[in-house]
Amino acid sequence: MTEVNLERRRLMQACGAIGSVSMLGLSLNGQAATKTPGLPLSDYENWDMSAMAGMLRAGEVSPLELTDAAISRFEKNADLNVVAVNHFDMAREFAKNLSKLSISQRAKQMQNTPLLGVPFALKDLGVGLANTITTNGCQFFKDNLVEQNSTLVNRYQAAGLNIMAKLTSPEFGQTPTGESTLHGNTLNPWDKRYSSGGSSAGSAAAVAARILPSAHASDGGGSIRIPASHCGLFGLKPSRGRVASGPTNLESSMGLSVHHALTRSVRDSALLLQLTQGGEPGSRVALPNADMVAALTARPKKLKIALMDNHPFGYPIEQDSKDALNKTVKLLTDLGHIVELAQPTLPLEQMFKGMGVATSSSMLNAVQARELKLGRMAREDEFESLVWGHLQNAKKFTAQQMLNARAAFDQGGQAYAHFFNDYDLILTPVTTGPPPKIGELTLNQSYESFVRVVLKASPLCALFNMTGLPAMSMPLHWNKDGLPIGVQFAGAYGGEAGLIALASQLEQAAPWADKKPKLS
Repeated sequence: MTEVNLERRRLMQACGAIGSVSMLGLSLNGQAATKTPGLPLSDYENWDMSAMAGMLRAGEVSPLELTDAAISRFEKNADLNVVAVNHFDMAREFAKNLSKLSISQRAKQMQNTPLLGVPFALKDLGVGLANTITTNGCQFFKDNLVEQNSTLVNRYQAAGLNIMAKLTSPEFGQTPTGESTLHGNTLNPWDKRYSSGGSSAGSAAAVAARILPSAHASDGGGSIRIPASHCGLFGLKPSRGRVASGPTNLESSMGLSVHHALTRSVRDSALLLQLTQGGEPGSRVALPNADMVAALTARPKKLKIALMDNHPFGYPIEQDSKDALNKTVKLLTDLGHIVELAQPTLPLEQMFKGMGVATSSSMLNAVQARELKLGRMAREDEFESLVWGHLQNAKKFTAQQMLNARAAFDQGGQAYAHFFNDYDLILTPVTTGPPPKIGELTLNQSYESFVRVVLKASPLCALFNMTGLPAMSMPLHWNKDGLPIGVQFAGAYGGEAGLIALASQLEQAAPWADKKPKLS
């Protein structure tokens, strides 16, 4: 069977499992009906992706109306600086052609393409949309024309999503913020003085600002979960091997980096994962497909959850993050779950050394491929200072260091596998505190000053990248200044359905859909 036929069969199986998520009786719990005067489709900001798909199927809105509504919101919120590469004209042409079909014709097509015409965008890092530019947030890649789709992009298009743009990321995703020399600073919709988190910065800001209902994101050390926490969104990082990342790189950053999305609702995340999961030809690691949509209505059993309320390197957890944890623990116990302090013993030093080796080597590999294509060497002035330093260090790494890194990741994974014999899930902070202010995590500063700040942000998330485990950030708390503070749950390898089941239960018990930033 050809690869195309395999993809078609996989999608049809997914559509059969899904049917229509909007018919499951799920909704954006507690959503206050708000209108935005002066913009197309004034109710647009109340609809998640699943709701939009249902309205398109019923003929209540057209693909072109949704596309124009999204474009108008991109333009209205231009000061957030979320767009790296604009594909508005291409998206509008796609929507115009769809809108020429009759409602019954579109509904028939949506039996196999359930998100046909829903506005969407890609992160400007590590994915390819044929004949368009992916900059990776880097000046050396500013005109990097991609020749073929990534496997994941094929799956997004097969599902019918209308890709409108590539959204901002810092240079090679090397910092948990949205600041780059090439694209400037991406701001947090909740308070523009603060970072939106990163590296999926533009995706988080666009979804939080209700420009898009959901957007693609990737996570190599917290890059889905950190912006989800800082922007009040749901962010699920899948297990290693759950979502294909090829065909160019079948394991990005030696398996550290994985792809999925940032969403406002749990059901949208489950639906997207249902539609995009599965290996691809040559995959070294692949999981059997799971019914992510069914997990939305699967009431979790009484869970035993380990609370890890400290930082791997002893940094203090700030009161905002403690408040978020305490609130979540009470919510969990009120729902009948058991929460107790516990954590595995991990080879932390070796794991984090290995992470530096893996990420820097992956970045160097991409730069060298670009040099070969251009027929010239990269220059220091085409990179931010910390990234240039990482590239020079990567040239000195040995094969033994790469093997040591992989061994340390595997040892960490073994420790968690044993730990999950006694516990169902782990609860931790996402970061040590609220979003940092713009400028604190720039890649143009000394290494020493950067490390002091970044160690507050990434290590709690990175543990689950190195071990390949699924983890999610949930928006269950806002501090006294109105900034979102997420909490993180992690599960055993391949356990996304269990995380989704708990997330759905928590979303119903403590809904967040009515929380929306006040944008000027």
